[in-house]
Amino acid sequence: MTNKKIPRGIRNNNPGNIRYNGTAWKGLATPPTDGAFCIFTHPEFGLRALAKLLRNYNRYYGIRTIKSIINRFAPDTENNTTAYIQSVCKATGFADYQQLDLEVESVLLPLMKAIIKHENGQQPYSDQQILESIKC
Repeated sequence: MTNKKIPRGIRNNNPGNIRYNGTAWKGLATPPTDGAFCIFTHPEFGLRALAKLLRNYNRYYGIRTIKSIINRFAPDTENNTTAYIQSVCKATGFADYQQLDLEVESVLLPLMKAIIKHENGQQPYSDQQILESIKC
């Protein structure tokens, strides 16, 4: 039996609440059984997927600011994107239009932690656990 008191993203080892879209993520439990959201076999795979997704925004789409990252990651149609951007800026110390290089761990780490906290109401992962996951 699943503990519904644990936030969906933590329960699904998907701390970014990444939606399932057919991407063959490493460690993806298939088929997903929690609606539209990916379920990963271990949290490290969900952390890895979040890091790859955010880095791909930089690499392939030139998305380099918190404002543009969150607008794509959590669109207005599903979220209070303005509040999400403000939350991430406050947590990271980065300005909403500041150009970010997500290849740099000292930039990616606080961004991931802020997104995880906003998505789940908590951020239970150690810095070491996140950093190890993004190296995979």
